[in-house]
Amino acid sequence: MVQSVTVRGHFTIFPLSSGRHADAIFTNSYRKVLGQISARKFLQTIMGKRLGENRGTEGSGVVFTDPGRQLGMATLQSKLKSIKVPDMSGKARVSHIGKVEYSITGVQITNIGLPTSTVGLVPGTGVSLSIGNAYISLRGRWKVKFHRFLKLSGSFDLAVSGLTITTQIKLQSDKTGRPVVSSVNCVARVGTVKIKFHGGASWLYNLFRSFIEKAFRKALEKQICPRVDEAVSDMNPRLRTLNVLAKVDKFAEIEYSMVGSPVVAKQSIDFGLKGQFYNIGKHQEPPFAAPPFALPAQNTNMLYMGLSSFTANSAGFVYNNAGVLSIYITDDMIPKKSPIRLTTKTFGALIPEIAERFPNLPMKILVKTVKAPKITFEPDKMTLQTMGSVTAYVIQTNGTLYPLFVLNVDTSVSGHPYITGAKLAGTVSLNKLSITLGKSNVGPFQVKWLDNILLLVLKLAVIPQVNALDKMNLVNAQLRVLKDYMLIGTDVRFTP
Repeated sequence: MVQSVTVRGHFTIFPLSSGRHADAIFTNSYRKVLGQISARKFLQTIMGKRLGENRGTEGSGVVFTDPGRQLGMATLQSKLKSIKVPDMSGKARVSHIGKVEYSITGVQITNIGLPTSTVGLVPGTGVSLSIGNAYISLRGRWKVKFHRFLKLSGSFDLAVSGLTITTQIKLQSDKTGRPVVSSVNCVARVGTVKIKFHGGASWLYNLFRSFIEKAFRKALEKQICPRVDEAVSDMNPRLRTLNVLAKVDKFAEIEYSMVGSPVVAKQSIDFGLKGQFYNIGKHQEPPFAAPPFALPAQNTNMLYMGLSSFTANSAGFVYNNAGVLSIYITDDMIPKKSPIRLTTKTFGALIPEIAERFPNLPMKILVKTVKAPKITFEPDKMTLQTMGSVTAYVIQTNGTLYPLFVLNVDTSVSGHPYITGAKLAGTVSLNKLSITLGKSNVGPFQVKWLDNILLLVLKLAVIPQVNALDKMNLVNAQLRVLKDYMLIGTDVRFTP
């Protein structure tokens, strides 16, 4: 399996009573980390759209949204309401009364409250969920028989308070690269049980109140954890609907499924993602493998993303196959102050036949790849190597294009990404430009005569466009280019 993107989220755990719930870890937060890709940014896919809007006290925090909290609470409450307290009956000897037969029937839960809950990370497992100060209200019927023929009945209310529930939610990956959760090590403890009898002979029940309260405590504690396990398992059908393949544009889609179960540490969760581009409808594997890498131990930012050279190269492979790695260069893309113009006058000074056959006409240059580009990451530098062609056209008076010549071009450029303010930016510089003649419709000529012109055109027209690409808002960010991958540590905020 390919692991070309690693995402590590560092978490400060917030009390869920303030509008945050553990269920959001697996529904909302997973969607945000893995995201729904748009054509604008692959990074936006990996990092999500709302991580980092609030800061914790140490490191940073993930915002567990209120809809996620409500969904989790509603699911758990629904499961707990399904608890069935069995009917109880028995005999007891009461002073001054003698033998009394009793029964408790028709017990129903009337209310459940889960006011406070917290989550934490469990190394090697996943997430811990702790619910405290929960309460349950129940109602039922009582009946007694004594002195053989005396029968009395009534109702009762039972109040359970100080209920605590703790469980660990194990986070794994299924065979499709989506998360799977399960509840392990659940423990439920009932704090206080108080029963109030209503009816003419309720004083009889008060004589053996402690016995009945103990029976209720045991019955409830026995059934709570199975319901918690069910509530956690019920998340899996929703998790199976998460997108792991998303359209980038009309040419490409990206698969960002998990390649293994997340690695959970004390303060972070690492997601290993496939991060591979494919042509839409045609999943052809590229002729190169993903280099392995691991993120260094850091915890000063909320989110760390390691972007492998494989992801970038798989994108180049896909777009080259689609035939869209090309750019037309026209004269209006060159600064007006430049003495070099895209006209037959400029090129005719070096290739006389151009000036003779096409005097004083504008030109257009098509630059395109003939082989998938290759990106390499080295410490503090990334390099792009391309093999392409440059076709020079004259724009004739009737608007049609006539090819003058085709050059084979081997190019190497270096990129130096950096963080400026709250922006991810970078510069591109040209390392080398090797040119050979592929075809000429204007007679033979020395290609080296064009080296300086083409080099200047690339610097003036192509590289500025790359440097001006859209930027992303990052907060408290750091960026490092390392061996085979680029590391971004940030608290993220995307502008609409």
